[in-house]
Amino acid sequence: MRTYELIFVVDPRVSDEDVVTMTQEYKAMITAGGSTITSEENWGRRKLAYPIEKLGEGKYVILNISSEGGATRLPEVEHRMRQNDKILRYLTVRTDEDLKRAARRQPAAGAAAGAAPGGTAGPETADGGAGPEEGV
Repeated sequence: MRTYELIFVVDPRVSDEDVVTMTQEYKAMITAGGSTITSEENWGRRKLAYPIEKLGEGKYVILNISSEGGATRLPEVEHRMRQNDKILRYLTVRTDEDLKRAARRQPAAGAAAGAAPGGTAGPETADGGAGPEEGV
């Protein structure tokens, strides 16, 4: 199962009702593609880190999406967001890769702490490297 996080920032001059209808349209597109919306957060009006189109604020909406088998309509949703003048910025992040990476690191960190007493180096890998932290 793949999980994604879709965040978009809407122009603050847009009414709250329009933001809700816009969000419902995007949710309908996502669910029509076979994905499910696991959670939705409307953060409301927040200050931007930097001005976008001479605006200092934006309305933030976050959608957490899960998809079986990786089949999504996210490229179509992003295409529609790109064309929408009311959306200042959007970002889609695949989060299941981060969860897998964190799960792999946690047991290795616990094993390395117990296997390397006194600060000595742990066992080397087959290619002569020092371990999983080498490529980080």
